[in-house]
Amino acid sequence: MLDRLSSLAIRAPRRTAGAWLAVLFLGFAAAGLLFSTLDADLDGSPSFESERVGERLGRLDPGGGEVVAVVGGAPVGDDVVAPLRATAGVEAVHVLPSADGRSTAIAVELAAGLGDDEHEALVDDVASSLRSIDAPEVLVGGELLLDDEVAELAERDAQRGEMISLPIALVVMAVILGGALAAGLPLAVALSGVGATTLALVGVSALTDVSLYAVNVTLMLGLGLGIDYGLLMISRFREERGAGLDVPAAVRRTMATAGRTVVFSAATVAVALIALVVFPDPTIRSLAFGGIGVVLATMAAALTLLPALLVRFGHRLSPQAPATSHGAFARLARLVQRRAVPVVVVVGVGLVLLATPFAHARFDDIGVHALPESSETRHVAEAIDARFPGVTAEPIDVVADVDPGDPAVAGWLADLQALPGVAGAEVLEDVSRSGVTVVQVHAEGPANGRTAQAVVDDVRKLAAPFPVGVTGDPAEIVDLRDSIIDRLPLAIGVLVLATFVLLFLMTGSVVVPVKAIVMNVLSLGATFGALVLVFQDGHLSGLLGFDPPGSLDLLMPVIVFLFAFGLSMDYEVFLLSRIREVWEETGATDRAVAEGLQRSGRIITSAALLMVIVFAGFAAGEMVAIKQLGLGMAVAVIVDATVVRSLLVPATMKLMGHWNWWAPSPLTRLHRRFGVREAAPVERRPAGA
Repeated sequence: MLDRLSSLAIRAPRRTAGAWLAVLFLGFAAAGLLFSTLDADLDGSPSFESERVGERLGRLDPGGGEVVAVVGGAPVGDDVVAPLRATAGVEAVHVLPSADGRSTAIAVELAAGLGDDEHEALVDDVASSLRSIDAPEVLVGGELLLDDEVAELAERDAQRGEMISLPIALVVMAVILGGALAAGLPLAVALSGVGATTLALVGVSALTDVSLYAVNVTLMLGLGLGIDYGLLMISRFREERGAGLDVPAAVRRTMATAGRTVVFSAATVAVALIALVVFPDPTIRSLAFGGIGVVLATMAAALTLLPALLVRFGHRLSPQAPATSHGAFARLARLVQRRAVPVVVVVGVGLVLLATPFAHARFDDIGVHALPESSETRHVAEAIDARFPGVTAEPIDVVADVDPGDPAVAGWLADLQALPGVAGAEVLEDVSRSGVTVVQVHAEGPANGRTAQAVVDDVRKLAAPFPVGVTGDPAEIVDLRDSIIDRLPLAIGVLVLATFVLLFLMTGSVVVPVKAIVMNVLSLGATFGALVLVFQDGHLSGLLGFDPPGSLDLLMPVIVFLFAFGLSMDYEVFLLSRIREVWEETGATDRAVAEGLQRSGRIITSAALLMVIVFAGFAAGEMVAIKQLGLGMAVAVIVDATVVRSLLVPATMKLMGHWNWWAPSPLTRLHRRFGVREAAPVERRPAGA
């Protein structure tokens, strides 16, 4: 396959590059349309009780959502409320004074059945009316404004990430590769992959809901991988040119070696993201599809666009002498090999110590704390929590299959009110009907707090003489939490098995894949320790520009683990491909490790630096969830590309010696038949050559 792609690039470089240019143009032209079709808050999985009961409640009591205001320092009279109630499309206006009488909460409920344009115009009109209230303090927010604000922030963060990371990455690549032309080629791969994925997401969003965060993740991952793959292939191309090959022959050889590594690298990252699909939550799945899409699109750009560009411009790239067995990375490898046991002990203990903060990690839906401190919607939610204690902004809704007048309802309602953490519970008479009773339960504290979640669990456990279902924001958080806990072992099993198979097909060893997986887990432990220190404990929060939420976002550990695991394997593949190449030539493991690290060390370090620049650009955004993902990925890459690849890999491979390449006889025969090798067998060099 790679040889055919090489031939295509050599025969038709202009047409290949032109096709990708069209994809790039269309992708970026569609970016604005994509943001307008994405959802900031996807509905839960149909397997969630909260989702099923919520849909049923929506049929019983259809509504158009709420706009909420907090007014401080002045009374709210009929002159304010009456015009709002008289506004066409407003279903109801609820007014709640605070206990001290200094503040008033106003919730404007919109009618159901409005068209999209009509609904959007009504939201703007109601928000404007509320902001025009004559009072010292007026804050306007609520669920309807939250989605728009999150969408605006996500788009702004994506633009900021590109504006920060791309110019810096371009300059760094120009220094690493020795010129603007060489630096522009990996960037062309990255941008083309992102453009293709943007087009794909536009098509997917027309068929189903796609999370707003998918775009940020796609940009982050696509830019990083595109630069990685471009850097790897251009470096190999220059080596082959330095060995005396002409441009077409160098392209073919690059595709047979570095191209093969790109395929394996993309496969390992995609496999890691496939594990996200086992989770039923639509947001997680949306991130999986966007991530897998950009990995495959970036791989396609690296294997088609880049060879075409090399055919056209490769003669202008200066050749590079092939890496020898002597150099800084080779000397480091030999130094580590001479002190393998102390290195393994010190590095292993160090990574475990870095992971220790994760032992006291807390996981929650961080809710409005995902928004920056400047967010008005966040200020509204915080003001409601502070000034109206004992009542969550979003109640727990309970739907019971029983007539409202049934005598059993009164006893059950009393049991609900007696549950720990319940501030009150009442039957919604205007929603309940024959055979169905709807009860609203108010938990103490915020809707995303531990108390509200505990109340959901207690309501579901409470014995009732009739069928009961629970929904509402707190119930959605509980269902998401439970689904992650239930499916996480399966996701890890899929990830480990698929990664093992891929690395076995590449190396023919069962030891190397197991070692790689164990070292990745150690690396990710250190990453999670850093996330706890920063986002839960608040260290460096001032430098990074956010208010620490006191916990990690419920989704982030899963997403960071699987994304970072895939990227760590990306560098593992880079290194192992060179080690395996030398080992097949010489049969000497120590020499293969030293030469393999020398040949790949500069590329891995450079690629890691550029990847960190990309992730840091997104970590500089305003949304805390994206900050967590960007920082987590950056830390994972730093730890993996430096400590693990430069120290732990040479030390462990030294200790294992020839056992590195061991596999049971049946698997050895299987690898001879199905293992993936370069286009032609390599003639073995003498160990001392």
